[in-house]
Amino acid sequence: MTEQSVRAAEPAAEQYVLTLSCPDGKGIVHAVSSYLFMTGCNIEDSQQFGDHDTGLFFMRVHFSADPPVSLDKLRASFAAIGDSFRMDWQLDRAEDKMRIVLMVSKFGHCLNDLLFRTRIGALPVEIAAVVSNHTDFAELVASYDIPFHHIPVTKDNKPQAEAQLLELVREQDVELVVLARYMQVLSDDLCKQLSGRIINIHHSFLPSFKGAKPYHQAHARGVKLIGATAHYVTADLDEGPIIEQEVERVGHEVSPEQLVAVGRDVECQALARAVKWHAERRILLNGRRTVVFA
Repeated sequence: MTEQSVRAAEPAAEQYVLTLSCPDGKGIVHAVSSYLFMTGCNIEDSQQFGDHDTGLFFMRVHFSADPPVSLDKLRASFAAIGDSFRMDWQLDRAEDKMRIVLMVSKFGHCLNDLLFRTRIGALPVEIAAVVSNHTDFAELVASYDIPFHHIPVTKDNKPQAEAQLLELVREQDVELVVLARYMQVLSDDLCKQLSGRIINIHHSFLPSFKGAKPYHQAHARGVKLIGATAHYVTADLDEGPIIEQEVERVGHEVSPEQLVAVGRDVECQALARAVKWHAERRILLNGRRTVVFA
């Protein structure tokens, strides 16, 4: 057997991602890099940020390791370092696709965009299910061979509807819920239970143009920028930590209908990037803000 064939027969190195946040101090990077070196790992990419405002340190490390190194062994052996620096840390296989649930009401552009991006491999996710309070997009979802769950929501059954959603999240081992233009206000309890695990998208006119037809309101005021904001959901409506924003300049000649079309595009772009970065473990919460290692 030639040396080349021996190398070809060796198992490929596993790819991992370590993310962490902790009080800033000396020796954190040295401790992490030394640990990876001593355990036979190879750092392929590393990003870090020290926030002088909060006194916190954030880090994302993409590294590889050959067997017999395993995820369980790495998690067990890194725990001591995590404890010594009071880290909030997470260690995952880089190639594992994150299981997500999409939620939608009657505007389907973000849903359609995420379904297509996932199918072509542009998003490292597995869509476990689509949930809607309407049935408008059941046929679209079925065309992607993804389970569709119709969970109607009224003022009287809202607690039961949210309980159904949480049960689905638990049963399907879902790590992220994406509100792809889901037009229902979530309860404080649901927001707390899914804290850091639920992303929303909305136009960036808030709080200027609330209520019905915000793009028509914007047209009446002669806006020059159309924007969208993707953020984590909290009990404070549309005020959770911002992940990504997208804008496009418009002129005086643009009609309200054209503004709506531009708005759809920027919403899709901002939400898709937010979902991708979350699935790749590139986002760390920093109080009411985020650190995004994009």
